[in-house]
Amino acid sequence: MTVDDYLGGTSRSRSAATPPSPEIAAAFNEAVERALALGRARVAANPGDAAAHYELGAAVGLRASYIATVEGSAMRAFKAARGAYDEHEQVLRLDASRKDAGLIVGTYRYIVATLSLPLRWMAYVAGFGSGREQGVQLVEGAAAYPGDNQADARFALLVLYNREGRYDDALAQLAMLRERYPRNRMMWLESGSTSLRAGKPGDAEKFLSEGIARLASDTRPRMFGEDALWSYKRGAARAALGRHADARTDFEKALTVEARNWVHGRTHLELGKLALKAANRASATEHLRMAVRLCESDNDRAAADEARKLLN
Repeated sequence: MTVDDYLGGTSRSRSAATPPSPEIAAAFNEAVERALALGRARVAANPGDAAAHYELGAAVGLRASYIATVEGSAMRAFKAARGAYDEHEQVLRLDASRKDAGLIVGTYRYIVATLSLPLRWMAYVAGFGSGREQGVQLVEGAAAYPGDNQADARFALLVLYNREGRYDDALAQLAMLRERYPRNRMMWLESGSTSLRAGKPGDAEKFLSEGIARLASDTRPRMFGEDALWSYKRGAARAALGRHADARTDFEKALTVEARNWVHGRTHLELGKLALKAANRASATEHLRMAVRLCESDNDRAAADEARKLLN
Protein backbone atom coordinates (compact mmCIF):
# COMPACT_ATOMS: atom_id res chain seq x y z
CA MET A 1 0.00 0.00 0.00
CA THR A 2 1.04 3.59 -0.59
CA VAL A 3 0.23 6.84 1.22
CA ASP A 4 -2.51 7.41 -1.37
CA ASP A 5 -4.31 4.34 -0.01
CA TYR A 6 -4.56 6.04 3.38
CA LEU A 7 -5.75 9.41 2.08
CA GLY A 8 -9.42 9.93 1.32
CA GLY A 9 -11.59 6.89 0.67
CA THR A 10 -9.55 4.87 -1.80
CA SER A 11 -8.62 2.22 0.76
CA ARG A 12 -12.21 1.28 1.56
CA SER A 13 -13.02 -0.89 -1.41
CA ARG A 14 -9.96 -3.07 -1.64
CA SER A 15 -10.73 -6.65 -2.56
CA ALA A 16 -10.04 -9.33 0.02
CA ALA A 17 -6.44 -10.42 0.23
CA THR A 18 -5.51 -13.90 -0.92
CA PRO A 19 -5.47 -15.98 2.28
CA PRO A 20 -2.19 -17.61 3.30
CA SER A 21 -1.81 -21.36 3.18
CA PRO A 22 -3.12 -23.23 6.23
CA GLU A 23 0.45 -24.14 7.13
CA ILE A 24 1.63 -20.52 7.12
CA ALA A 25 -1.44 -19.33 9.02
CA ALA A 26 -0.95 -22.05 11.63
CA ALA A 27 2.74 -21.20 12.03
CA PHE A 28 1.95 -17.51 12.47
CA ASN A 29 -0.80 -18.11 15.00
CA GLU A 30 1.36 -20.57 16.95
CA ALA A 31 4.21 -18.05 17.15
CA VAL A 32 1.91 -15.20 18.21
CA GLU A 33 0.19 -17.33 20.87
CA ARG A 34 3.60 -18.31 22.22
CA ALA A 35 4.66 -14.64 22.36
CA LEU A 36 1.41 -13.71 24.09
CA ALA A 37 1.82 -16.47 26.66
CA LEU A 38 5.37 -15.39 27.44
CA GLY A 39 4.34 -11.74 27.62
CA ARG A 40 1.43 -12.40 29.96
CA ALA A 41 3.59 -14.54 32.22
CA ARG A 42 6.24 -11.84 32.42
CA VAL A 43 3.69 -9.12 33.19
CA ALA A 44 2.05 -11.29 35.84
CA ALA A 45 5.42 -11.91 37.48
CA ASN A 46 6.36 -8.22 37.46
CA PRO A 47 3.46 -5.82 36.81
CA GLY A 48 5.77 -2.82 37.12
CA ASP A 49 8.09 -3.92 34.31
CA ALA A 50 7.61 -1.48 31.43
CA ALA A 51 9.56 -3.70 29.02
CA ALA A 52 7.24 -6.63 29.78
CA HIS A 53 4.16 -4.54 29.02
CA TYR A 54 5.79 -3.28 25.83
CA GLU A 55 6.53 -6.78 24.50
CA LEU A 56 3.03 -7.99 25.37
CA GLY A 57 1.47 -4.96 23.66
CA ALA A 58 3.65 -5.48 20.58
CA ALA A 59 2.48 -9.10 20.30
CA VAL A 60 -1.17 -8.10 20.70
CA GLY A 61 -0.71 -5.34 18.14
CA LEU A 62 0.82 -7.78 15.65
CA ARG A 63 -2.14 -10.09 16.06
CA ALA A 64 -4.54 -7.15 15.56
CA SER A 65 -2.78 -6.20 12.32
CA TYR A 66 -2.98 -9.78 11.07
CA ILE A 67 -6.67 -10.06 11.87
CA ALA A 68 -7.44 -6.77 10.11
CA THR A 69 -5.32 -7.20 7.00
CA VAL A 70 -5.19 -10.96 6.42
CA GLU A 71 -8.38 -12.24 7.99
CA GLY A 72 -10.31 -9.07 7.15
CA SER A 73 -12.24 -8.92 10.43
CA ALA A 74 -12.47 -5.30 11.56
CA MET A 75 -14.42 -6.05 14.75
CA ARG A 76 -12.01 -8.70 16.03
CA ALA A 77 -9.06 -6.51 15.09
CA PHE A 78 -10.61 -3.59 17.01
CA LYS A 79 -10.81 -5.70 20.18
CA ALA A 80 -7.21 -6.84 19.81
CA ALA A 81 -6.06 -3.28 19.11
CA ARG A 82 -7.63 -2.14 22.39
CA GLY A 83 -5.38 -4.63 24.23
CA ALA A 84 -2.25 -3.33 22.47
CA TYR A 85 -3.29 0.27 23.19
CA ASP A 86 -3.81 -0.44 26.90
CA GLU A 87 -0.47 -2.21 27.28
CA HIS A 88 1.51 0.55 25.61
CA GLU A 89 -0.30 3.26 27.55
CA GLN A 90 0.83 1.39 30.65
CA VAL A 91 4.40 1.43 29.32
CA LEU A 92 4.29 5.21 29.05
CA ARG A 93 2.88 5.50 32.57
CA LEU A 94 5.61 3.28 33.98
CA ASP A 95 8.51 4.70 31.97
CA ALA A 96 7.98 7.97 30.08
CA SER A 97 11.34 7.49 28.35
CA ARG A 98 9.99 4.52 26.37
CA LYS A 99 8.92 6.70 23.45
CA ASP A 100 8.61 3.65 21.21
CA ALA A 101 5.33 2.83 22.96
CA GLY A 102 3.96 6.05 21.50
CA LEU A 103 3.58 4.51 18.03
CA ILE A 104 0.54 2.39 18.87
CA VAL A 105 -0.92 4.86 21.37
CA GLY A 106 -0.39 7.86 19.12
CA THR A 107 -1.68 6.14 16.00
CA TYR A 108 -4.95 5.14 17.65
CA ARG A 109 -5.38 8.53 19.33
CA TYR A 110 -5.04 10.17 15.92
CA ILE A 111 -7.39 7.71 14.22
CA VAL A 112 -10.07 8.17 16.87
CA ALA A 113 -9.78 11.96 16.60
CA THR A 114 -10.52 11.80 12.87
CA LEU A 115 -13.63 9.60 13.19
CA SER A 116 -17.17 10.92 12.93
CA LEU A 117 -18.76 11.85 16.26
CA PRO A 118 -20.83 8.64 16.66
CA LEU A 119 -17.77 6.48 15.96
CA ARG A 120 -15.65 8.58 18.32
CA TRP A 121 -18.13 7.95 21.11
CA MET A 122 -18.01 4.22 20.40
CA ALA A 123 -14.21 4.36 20.58
CA TYR A 124 -14.35 6.27 23.88
CA VAL A 125 -16.72 3.68 25.33
CA ALA A 126 -14.34 0.94 24.19
CA GLY A 127 -11.52 2.62 26.08
CA PHE A 128 -9.58 4.45 23.37
CA GLY A 129 -8.33 7.97 23.95
CA SER A 130 -8.37 10.72 21.36
CA GLY A 131 -6.27 13.69 20.31
CA ARG A 132 -5.09 14.57 16.83
CA GLU A 133 -2.11 16.75 17.79
CA GLN A 134 -1.11 14.55 20.72
CA GLY A 135 -1.30 11.51 18.48
CA VAL A 136 1.14 13.02 15.99
CA GLN A 137 3.49 14.04 18.80
CA LEU A 138 3.52 10.51 20.22
CA VAL A 139 4.36 9.00 16.84
CA GLU A 140 7.07 11.63 16.37
CA GLY A 141 8.57 10.53 19.68
CA ALA A 142 8.59 6.92 18.51
CA ALA A 143 10.24 7.93 15.22
CA ALA A 144 13.03 9.66 17.13
CA TYR A 145 13.52 6.76 19.56
CA PRO A 146 16.14 4.11 18.56
CA GLY A 147 13.77 1.20 19.07
CA ASP A 148 12.77 -1.80 16.99
CA ASN A 149 9.74 0.05 15.61
CA GLN A 150 11.54 3.26 14.60
CA ALA A 151 11.16 2.59 10.86
CA ASP A 152 7.47 1.73 11.36
CA ALA A 153 7.01 5.04 13.16
CA ARG A 154 8.66 6.96 10.34
CA PHE A 155 6.41 5.29 7.79
CA ALA A 156 3.40 6.15 9.97
CA LEU A 157 4.52 9.78 10.03
CA LEU A 158 4.45 9.87 6.23
CA VAL A 159 0.73 9.20 6.37
CA LEU A 160 0.04 11.58 9.26
CA TYR A 161 2.10 14.44 7.83
CA ASN A 162 0.45 14.07 4.41
CA ARG A 163 -2.99 14.03 6.01
CA GLU A 164 -2.10 17.17 7.96
CA GLY A 165 -0.62 18.96 4.95
CA ARG A 166 2.83 18.99 6.56
CA TYR A 167 4.55 18.08 3.33
CA ASP A 168 7.99 19.45 4.15
CA ASP A 169 8.04 17.34 7.31
CA ALA A 170 6.98 14.30 5.27
CA LEU A 171 9.76 14.97 2.75
CA ALA A 172 12.29 15.20 5.58
CA GLN A 173 11.22 11.75 6.78
CA LEU A 174 11.47 10.44 3.22
CA ALA A 175 15.03 11.76 2.90
CA MET A 176 16.00 9.69 5.94
CA LEU A 177 14.14 6.64 4.64
CA ARG A 178 15.78 6.86 1.20
CA GLU A 179 19.16 6.90 2.91
CA ARG A 180 18.22 4.04 5.24
CA TYR A 181 16.61 1.90 2.49
CA PRO A 182 18.40 2.79 -0.77
CA ARG A 183 17.05 -0.30 -2.57
CA ASN A 184 13.43 0.42 -1.70
CA ARG A 185 12.14 2.04 -4.89
CA MET A 186 8.86 2.89 -3.17
CA MET A 187 10.65 5.63 -1.25
CA TRP A 188 11.17 7.40 -4.58
CA LEU A 189 7.52 6.90 -5.50
CA GLU A 190 6.40 8.38 -2.18
CA SER A 191 8.90 11.23 -2.51
CA GLY A 192 7.47 12.08 -5.91
CA SER A 193 3.87 11.80 -4.69
CA THR A 194 4.52 13.97 -1.64
CA SER A 195 6.35 16.56 -3.76
CA LEU A 196 3.29 16.72 -6.01
CA ARG A 197 1.02 17.36 -3.02
CA ALA A 198 3.48 20.03 -1.85
CA GLY A 199 3.18 21.86 -5.18
CA LYS A 200 6.73 20.97 -6.24
CA PRO A 201 6.25 19.27 -9.63
CA GLY A 202 9.88 19.74 -10.64
CA ASP A 203 11.10 17.79 -7.63
CA ALA A 204 8.35 15.25 -8.16
CA GLU A 205 9.37 14.63 -11.77
CA LYS A 206 13.00 14.09 -10.74
CA PHE A 207 12.11 11.60 -7.99
CA LEU A 208 9.69 9.72 -10.23
CA SER A 209 12.03 9.54 -13.21
CA GLU A 210 14.80 8.19 -11.00
CA GLY A 211 12.38 5.69 -9.49
CA ILE A 212 11.20 4.53 -12.91
CA ALA A 213 14.83 3.96 -13.89
CA ARG A 214 15.31 1.89 -10.74
CA LEU A 215 12.14 -0.04 -11.51
CA ALA A 216 13.39 -1.01 -14.97
CA SER A 217 16.40 -2.85 -13.53
CA ASP A 218 14.73 -4.21 -10.41
CA THR A 219 13.79 -7.88 -10.75
CA ARG A 220 11.97 -8.07 -7.43
CA PRO A 221 8.18 -8.55 -7.44
CA ARG A 222 6.00 -5.50 -8.11
CA MET A 223 2.93 -4.64 -6.13
CA PHE A 224 -0.38 -4.78 -7.98
CA GLY A 225 -0.70 -1.87 -10.40
CA GLU A 226 2.73 -0.46 -9.63
CA ASP A 227 3.76 0.29 -13.23
CA ALA A 228 0.56 2.24 -13.85
CA LEU A 229 1.02 4.20 -10.64
CA TRP A 230 4.53 5.30 -11.59
CA SER A 231 3.39 6.43 -15.04
CA TYR A 232 0.31 8.24 -13.70
CA LYS A 233 2.30 10.08 -11.05
CA ARG A 234 5.06 11.20 -13.41
CA GLY A 235 2.45 12.22 -15.95
CA ALA A 236 0.79 14.40 -13.32
CA ALA A 237 4.13 16.03 -12.50
CA ARG A 238 4.87 16.67 -16.18
CA ALA A 239 1.39 18.07 -16.76
CA ALA A 240 1.90 20.49 -13.87
CA LEU A 241 5.18 21.56 -15.48
CA GLY A 242 3.40 22.26 -18.77
CA ARG A 243 5.07 19.34 -20.56
CA HIS A 244 1.79 18.16 -22.01
CA ALA A 245 3.11 15.82 -24.71
CA ASP A 246 5.36 13.97 -22.24
CA ALA A 247 2.52 13.86 -19.73
CA ARG A 248 0.13 12.39 -22.28
CA THR A 249 2.67 9.67 -23.11
CA ASP A 250 2.90 8.71 -19.43
CA PHE A 251 -0.88 8.75 -18.97
CA GLU A 252 -1.50 6.61 -22.03
CA LYS A 253 1.10 4.12 -20.83
CA ALA A 254 -0.61 3.97 -17.42
CA LEU A 255 -3.85 2.91 -19.10
CA THR A 256 -2.22 -0.04 -20.89
CA VAL A 257 -1.32 -1.94 -17.70
CA GLU A 258 -3.33 -3.29 -14.77
CA ALA A 259 -4.07 -0.99 -11.87
CA ARG A 260 -6.58 -0.08 -9.19
CA ASN A 261 -9.65 1.62 -10.64
CA TRP A 262 -8.84 4.89 -8.89
CA VAL A 263 -5.43 5.02 -10.61
CA HIS A 264 -6.95 4.54 -14.06
CA GLY A 265 -9.77 6.90 -13.10
CA ARG A 266 -7.40 9.70 -12.11
CA THR A 267 -5.39 9.06 -15.26
CA HIS A 268 -8.52 9.62 -17.34
CA LEU A 269 -9.19 12.76 -15.29
CA GLU A 270 -5.76 14.13 -16.19
CA LEU A 271 -6.22 13.23 -19.86
CA GLY A 272 -9.58 15.00 -19.75
CA LYS A 273 -7.89 18.14 -18.43
CA LEU A 274 -5.29 18.00 -21.19
CA ALA A 275 -8.06 17.60 -23.77
CA LEU A 276 -9.87 20.65 -22.39
CA LYS A 277 -6.68 22.69 -22.67
CA ALA A 278 -6.40 21.56 -26.29
CA ALA A 279 -10.07 22.57 -26.87
CA ASN A 280 -10.98 18.98 -27.70
CA ARG A 281 -14.31 18.79 -25.90
CA ALA A 282 -15.33 15.41 -27.32
CA SER A 283 -12.16 13.70 -26.07
CA ALA A 284 -12.40 15.52 -22.74
CA THR A 285 -15.98 14.34 -22.22
CA GLU A 286 -15.02 10.74 -22.95
CA HIS A 287 -12.12 10.79 -20.50
CA LEU A 288 -14.03 12.63 -17.77
CA ARG A 289 -17.00 10.28 -17.93
CA MET A 290 -14.64 7.34 -17.61
CA ALA A 291 -12.94 9.07 -14.68
CA VAL A 292 -16.26 9.45 -12.86
CA ARG A 293 -17.17 5.81 -13.39
CA LEU A 294 -13.82 4.35 -12.36
CA CYS A 295 -13.21 6.64 -9.39
CA GLU A 296 -16.70 6.14 -7.97
CA SER A 297 -16.25 2.36 -8.26
CA ASP A 298 -13.13 2.62 -6.06
CA ASN A 299 -14.47 5.15 -3.52
CA ASP A 300 -12.29 7.96 -4.86
CA ARG A 301 -15.07 10.49 -4.47
CA ALA A 302 -12.88 13.59 -4.58
CA ALA A 303 -11.52 12.75 -8.03
CA ALA A 304 -14.97 11.68 -9.24
CA ASP A 305 -16.45 15.00 -8.09
CA GLU A 306 -13.66 16.95 -9.80
CA ALA A 307 -14.30 15.12 -13.07
CA ARG A 308 -18.04 15.66 -12.76
CA LYS A 309 -17.57 19.42 -12.30
CA LEU A 310 -15.40 19.60 -15.41
CA LEU A 311 -18.14 17.87 -17.37
CA ASN A 312 -20.64 20.65 -16.56
